[in-house]
Parts: sequence; C-alpha cells; structure tokens
Amino acid sequence: MRMKLCGSDLVACRGFLYTVLVLNFVLCCNLVLLQPLVDGKPGDTAALFERVSQSIKGKKYNEALADLAAAIDADPALSEAYWRRATILRQLCRYEESEKSYKKFLEMKPGNSAAEKELSQLYQAQNALSSANNLFESGDFTKALENIDKVAKLLKVRLLLASKDYSKAISETGYILKEDEGDLEALLLRGRAYYYLADHDVATRHYQKGLRLDPEHGELKKAYFGLKNLLKKTKNAEDNASKGKLRLAVEEYKAALALDPNHTAHKSTFILDCRGEAKLLVEDWEGAVADLKSAAEKSPQDMSIRETLMKAERSLTLSQRKDWYKILGVSKTASISEIKKAYKKLALQWHPDKNVDNREEAEAKFREIAAAYEILGDEEKRTRYDNGEDIDDNGVGMGGGGFNPFGGGQQFTFHFEGGFPGGGFPGGFGEFHF
Repeated sequence: MRMKLCGSDLVACRGFLYTVLVLNFVLCCNLVLLQPLVDGKPGDTAALFERVSQSIKGKKYNEALADLAAAIDADPALSEAYWRRATILRQLCRYEESEKSYKKFLEMKPGNSAAEKELSQLYQAQNALSSANNLFESGDFTKALENIDKVAKLLKVRLLLASKDYSKAISETGYILKEDEGDLEALLLRGRAYYYLADHDVATRHYQKGLRLDPEHGELKKAYFGLKNLLKKTKNAEDNASKGKLRLAVEEYKAALALDPNHTAHKSTFILDCRGEAKLLVEDWEGAVADLKSAAEKSPQDMSIRETLMKAERSLTLSQRKDWYKILGVSKTASISEIKKAYKKLALQWHPDKNVDNREEAEAKFREIAAAYEILGDEEKRTRYDNGEDIDDNGVGMGGGGFNPFGGGQQFTFHFEGGFPGGGFPGGFGEFHF
C-alpha cells in the first residue's frame, strides 16, 4: 500500500534534503580547503604561513586568525600556528586568548626563550591595562590616562628596539624615566638600547638600578648576568691575545660572539681586537682584511679600525711579494757575510751550465737567486725591503750592468769539471766570476 504525503510533509521532506545537501557542500569545501594541511606537506604549511604574513601586512588580522584556526583544527600539533596566533592576539590586546595560545605553544616547545619573553611582555601589558581599568573604575581618569599613555610609550620603545633604532629608544625611555625614575621596564629597555650600542658601562648601570629596586626581576637579572658573562669572555680573550695565547683567544672570542650573534656593534669590536681570528693567528691575511673591512663598514667613524685595516692590507701586500730571505735560505737577521756565503753556494748549485738536464728551471732559479742577492746584498735596498717598500726586481740579477755580487774588486774563476758544454749560457754564463 502506498502512503500519500500531504503538502506539509512534502515541504518538510524537501527542506530536510536541502539541509543535507548544504551541509554536504560545506563539508566538501572544508575538506578541499583543509586537505593541504591534513596532508602535512611542508610546502603547504609554508604557503599557509606566507598567507598569514601577507594578511598581517595588510592589517587583515581576522583573516590571519581564521587561517591559523583552520590550521590548528586540521593539525593540533602545528606548534608554530599557536605562536603566531598568540602574537597577533597580543597585538590586538586580546590578552587572555593570547596567553592561552602562548601556553599551548610552550607545552609543545618547553623552554623556548623567545616565546617566554613574549609571554612576559604580555603579562606586563596585561598588568598595565588592568591598572588603567582599575583607575578608570575608581574615577581617577587622569591617572588612568597617564597609565595608558605609558603603556603606549613602552610599546613604542619595544618597536624601536626591534627596528634597531637604539638612539631613539634611549630618547623615548628618557621621557618615561623622567616621570618615574623607578620604572623597571623603562630601565630594562633603556639598558638594552645602550647594550646594543656597545655602551656596556651605561647598560650595566641601568640593569643594576632596576635590580636594586627589584632583585628578583627575571628579565633584568637575565640581561645583567648575560652582559656580565659577555664582558668576562671578552676580557679573557683580550688577556690571552696580549699573552700571545692566540688559539685560546680565538676560542674565547667565538664563545663571546655566540652569546648574542645579534650584537653587531660588539661583534665589530671583536673583529678589530683579534685582527681577524686573533691577530691573524694563522697569517690568513686575506681573511683578516675581509673581517676588518666588514668592521669598518659597520663602524665607519672608528679610526682605529681603519688603521688596523691598513696594517692588514699592508701585511697582505707583503705576503704576496717574493721572500728574498727565503730564496737565499737565510734568516732576516743574517749578516752580509752570511748572505754572500748563501748566494755563492746557491749560485754554484743552480748555474745553468751545471744543470743541462733542467736548464730552463735552473735559469729561472739562478736569476731569482741573483735578484735576491742584489737586494739583500745592498744595505740601502735591504733596509727599504725590510720596511715594506715595493722594490721593483725587474731586470735585477744577471745582465749587462757588470753585476759583481761579492764586490771587493776581486775576480774568482770557477772551472767546473768537464767544462760547460754548449758554449756557455746565453747572456754570459760561460765563466762565472766572483
């Protein structure tokens, strides 16, 4: 038996089917939109965060929060989504929601210093806003306005520090401390500004003043002891460098730099002090010049860096010229008689007519030996060479000017056994006169 449906039943049935259809459509859309996140492909996650970043730049915070919420729904273990959501909510002064997201992130990434720092800043802002609300409720509108104004100023200082405008940050915190010299956050932020300008003494004084007011202030303690550790390692490095313990100096410098890689002003000072790896530890002249150029670019007004750079460049130039002492095999303190003796020995050893099997190599070596003696055997030229002057060695050595390396007006003729075959060496090497 067939049942007959009345008109109202048909309407209800159609409504039900329509609702099912709509819900199915929404479900399909959600699956399509969230599938990349479910798949967990790194590229999809990166695309999501890029979209969030673009939304923030366009001040479309609700869109950014919606994307992050969808990401968390699809993958509750996506820790970075919680952090980004917490940051946006904090900027929107939605402190309770922000706090929950920070805590969720720290559950997944316990001990993350950046997140802990942001959460601490959130609590400070939360307390300031709470104080302003309490003042408002009590009818003290003037103080409530002052409190809100201070919160805005401190936020501005944090933004200035983030953008590395340290001088402006010092100026802004100066206004706050003029009104309340015991403002702990202003002391902390001003100390950080001086710290990043490498004015460590002033930074220390700000931290110490804050800690005298509140010995248990977490961020002030961390900043103070962090700076103290940095200065200790710097001092150790300088002491080791002055004692000639250069390898230890390098280790201390690197350890100090690792404490805060963002401290570029102090990093430049390190580069200066160690002359590029502790006074050119391994005579890496090119590396030293590169480091000092980097330091000079960061501190263009620092003339001491410029002077050290010039010395390093001179050392590089000297390293690229011929070492005449090494060619003759004598020390830099050798006497003229020792130089003559070394020349005589090498000249006999490398005379081209005595090296018929490798005449080309012997000729080049013989000329180099003669050039070395022409400079080191002459007191004036030797002094200029020792002083780093550029002496043109083109044409020195053998050749047409009657060069007599041993001087004294005497001539000595050496006749090697068997003679010099081939009629002598071109340029007058048939007989070798001393």
